[in-house]
This record gives sequence, structure tokens and C-alpha cells, in this order.
Amino acid sequence: MAASGYSDLREKLKSMTPHRDEQKNKYVDRTSNGRGKGRKRKFRESDDDDYDHSDDSAELREQEAGRVKSSIQQKSIFTPEECALIEEKIDDVVAKGEAGLYREHTVDRAPLRNKYFFGEGYTYGAQLEKRGPGQERLYRKGEVDEIPNWVHELVIKRLVSSGVIPEGFVNSAVINDYQPGGCIVSHVDPLHIFARPIVSVSFFSDSALCFGCRFQFKPIRVSEPVFVLPVRRGSVTVLSGYAADDITHCIRPQDIKERRAVIILRKTRPDAPRLDADTPLSSSPVERPIPLKAKRSHRRADPDAAHRPRVLEMDKEENRHPSLSRHGRHSASSENYWRRGQDSNKHRDSSGRKVKMRRH
Repeated sequence: MAASGYSDLREKLKSMTPHRDEQKNKYVDRTSNGRGKGRKRKFRESDDDDYDHSDDSAELREQEAGRVKSSIQQKSIFTPEECALIEEKIDDVVAKGEAGLYREHTVDRAPLRNKYFFGEGYTYGAQLEKRGPGQERLYRKGEVDEIPNWVHELVIKRLVSSGVIPEGFVNSAVINDYQPGGCIVSHVDPLHIFARPIVSVSFFSDSALCFGCRFQFKPIRVSEPVFVLPVRRGSVTVLSGYAADDITHCIRPQDIKERRAVIILRKTRPDAPRLDADTPLSSSPVERPIPLKAKRSHRRADPDAAHRPRVLEMDKEENRHPSLSRHGRHSASSENYWRRGQDSNKHRDSSGRKVKMRRH
């Protein structure tokens, strides 16, 4: 991966799908008779490009899309009135986050998308002390806020009564709040952290969930999805099986045309690894550089700051230094990739001269 922003998300996918390591360089037959004859498709290990569909025939892509679709359930449960009430509560969460009323690891900010962890939170991407398969860790107990009562009363109980999830299933709730043009790159929810299914409820506007995409950056581009799932305001989406475990999913920038929020409800595995008291956190106040902390404070003070011009400024900087795209390769495996890219201007001294920094 290059400093120019190209990313095939290999590290992201590898860390999310450690169970695929045993399937390296295997070939999976995709013929209709299933007898191992005919055209073959390489099943790539998780640290390769997530899925290379360039050589797939339309028929094979259609078969894979069918596997994705068959492992997804969708229901329209929440009425417009119920959505409006829940959306008011989401606005309250955003306001509390901006006021600094939540614990440090409850709120995770990125350009055009904020995450709010409740019940359980976990390290990922740039927060990881060590990259690689299965390195995500739950935070220590008490380091994120508890699931708000309104989530239990207005959302979880409604899903239980509708038969979507059993009572007592949810112990982790995440609110993703997207601004127009926001996204989350292709990923698989960590198998060693979360049980299946993965349940999400959409609010504020309609959007789409895409499967099997690959991302490139500067400018941001997304490959053709294997399957596109429309998600309507008030709809519930349940991922399990192939859709949850064996193919990446993402939110593309072009699918967020207006503000959208999603509440993701999950259950952590009983044996999910957790940070202990002696484990350093790259995102902790001790480890985090002072300029980054100040930058986060700026975002809290101005939640509607124009993020997009910052991204465009990165593109301009890349055009000034094209050699960086060939030699400055680094991992872009995190959902926080854009945020790290924006920090490039911190590696300059007051005179504007670029200061060479050692990467760790």
C-alpha cells in the first residue's frame, strides 16, 4: 500500500478473518454440478486482496451474490414515528459526545463519520499495538459507557418482540453517525470478538450496504460490489453465515447522500480477548501524540467542520510529491485511514519544511 492512498485493505481483512489462514492458495470449484470439474476460482487468503473478481465470469459473480443474499435477513419494523423518536435520542448522544460527557473510548471520530461505543468497545486499525490476524481486543470493563436505557427500551425490546433476536442477546451497541459522503471501508466484523448474527437498524435516511468491494484513495474509489443491499430508514438488517463471515461489507461514499445513522447490535463472545491492566494502548492519552489530542478537541468543538476540504488538501499535497506514492507504502487497514492521512501535515515544522519521521 502506498502513501498516495491506494489500499487493498489486506491488513484489515487479515485481522478480521483469522479463520481463513488455513485456506491459503486453495482452489474452490464454482461449477453448477459441484463435482470439481470445470472452471475454478482461486480462494484467496485473507491477507491478499479481499476478493479478486476481475477474472470471474458474470455467472460466478451471480452465484456469489446469491450466497450473500441467502445469508441476509431484512425486516421493516420501525414506523416513521418510532424512527423520529429514536433519531432524537441519537441527536442527544451526539450532543453529549460533543460536550465531552462520555468516557474516552466511547467516542471515536473520523472525517464524515463518528462512532459511539456502548456496553463493549474494542481496539482496531490504528489503535492496535500489533497488527495481524485476530489482534483486536475488547477494552477493559468500564472504559466505555453502558448501553443507554433508550436503546434497550426503544430498539432492543422491539427487536426481541419481533423475533429478530433472543432476549439478553445484545451486550454491545454501536451508533455510527454518517455525514453525506461518509463511509466505512470493507471489513468483516472480528470473528474472535463477536458472535453471530450481526444486527443493524438504519435511521435518518435510506442508504445501501455493499459486499465484496475494494477501496482506493486519493481520490477515493470503490470497485464494483458483488452485491448491493438497499437499507431503508427504519429497516433491520441481520447478517449471518456467508454474508457475515466470508465476504467483506462496506458503506460507500456515494451511498450516503444525506445524514444517516445506524445502530449496530452485537454480542461479544465469552472468550473474546480483552486488554489487561498492563497492556499499553496506542490510543491512550499517554501513547497518543499531543497534536492528535488537540485535533480531536477541535472536532468536538466544531462537529460540522468541513472535512471534505481537508481530504482534498491531501490530494493536492500528493500531487506536489508524486514520488511518495511509489516509495511511502504503509498500511491502510483501519476504518480510521482517512484520519491518519489527515495527520500528514503534522510532520512539517513551522517553516513549512517537511520533517522526516520514522514509522513504527
